[in-house]
Amino acid sequence: MTIQRFHVGPRMSLVAVHGGIAYLAGIVADNRAGTSVAEQTKEILGKIDGYLAEAGTDKSKAFKASVWLRDIKDFDEMNSVWDKWIDPANPPVRACVESRMAFPDVLVEIQVTAAV
Repeated sequence: MTIQRFHVGPRMSLVAVHGGIAYLAGIVADNRAGTSVAEQTKEILGKIDGYLAEAGTDKSKAFKASVWLRDIKDFDEMNSVWDKWIDPANPPVRACVESRMAFPDVLVEIQVTAAV
């Protein structure tokens, strides 16, 4: 079987499609300086929409998501954006945890897996 890779970099690909499944890497906001969790979440979910479209799918086919927050106190703020984004008829399974981030201005990171 073929593996399609999108946005390939020296360390990783941002998207890989194999066996009818699109796997996204953990996605963070590009515009982070001075932004809120809600602003970062909105940017991330917009990027995820674009990556899913490139892979030939969309959020209605997302079946798994993982969310990492720098501070779990931001859970409700992140969900205020997440809840507007998900397809209410097809919400994915999801885990959300507090985690130390690779960079201090990363407040949230989201990874999605979807059927193609």
